[in-house]
Amino acid sequence: MTYAARKFDAGFDVAQTEFAHAVVEGLSANPKILPCRFFYDARGSQLFEKITRLPEYYPTRTETGILRAHAATLVESLSQGATLVEFGSGSSVKTELLLATGRFARYLPVDVSASALEEAAARLRARFPDLELAPLVADFTGELELPAVRQAGDRVGFFPGSTIGNFEPDAARGLLTKMARLLGRGARLVLGVDLQKDRKRLVAAYDDATGVTAAFNLNLLVRMRRELGARLDLAGFAHRALYNESENRIEMHLVSLCDQTIEVAGKTFALAAGETIHTENSCKYTIEGFSGLALDAGWRVLQTFVDEERLFGVMLLETL
Repeated sequence: MTYAARKFDAGFDVAQTEFAHAVVEGLSANPKILPCRFFYDARGSQLFEKITRLPEYYPTRTETGILRAHAATLVESLSQGATLVEFGSGSSVKTELLLATGRFARYLPVDVSASALEEAAARLRARFPDLELAPLVADFTGELELPAVRQAGDRVGFFPGSTIGNFEPDAARGLLTKMARLLGRGARLVLGVDLQKDRKRLVAAYDDATGVTAAFNLNLLVRMRRELGARLDLAGFAHRALYNESENRIEMHLVSLCDQTIEVAGKTFALAAGETIHTENSCKYTIEGFSGLALDAGWRVLQTFVDEERLFGVMLLETL
């Protein structure tokens, strides 16, 4: 069973209405923006899975390697029968490394994609038949209410994939504070953090040679046409990834290749040649810098694991 947090009113999908509102608000802004959470429709999720397997994209394989090597250590202090809550669970592939330790009696994955939750749940039920599963269709950045299932024992949050980097530091601090309140005093959080490194390697990870990341970014415009009836020229846009050194972040943009307009939701938005729509930030941290941010949000660092090249870190945090 999948617990649905969304409601439907008069035949309209609230999620689609939210998308329309975000598009109008974002294209009205200066500079123009589109929230990265809308990358992940069915097609976007498929493209992201392809991205994770690209040679340029180091985060997924590096984090997976760290989790494979240290999963047992990350959970060794937990009592048997703990509850694992994952924020933005997607395919739940990395989650299996924690579940395989045998410490967890129940798993509560939270994701905006009902189809991703259903596919992951089917796979996990087959592998872990005694595991209690309670998927929740919801945006983890909103106010969450966890499913009414028995949650005895320790609570552990899981937030892999360096997703925390998609939030500006103040927003990341706010999100971690919200997670601390949701999970409660003494809870743990296993979190992936992408570390600062050479600019060339960073840009390549977000602008691969085969164009998969470009298709992933441009899929936002495809969604606008399909779901919102937007009138726009896909060929009039290109993908751009750049490193903003002053902010320590990778930025993804959709660049207008000519003077043009987008018509959507009864409104018209003009774009000049060279103007961009900012679609994603991916902040990069030092271990020390992120530890300080986490402390401000009510978490203390218990353990940190990094790969040999210090590309990526997996941190175990505990609420204060």
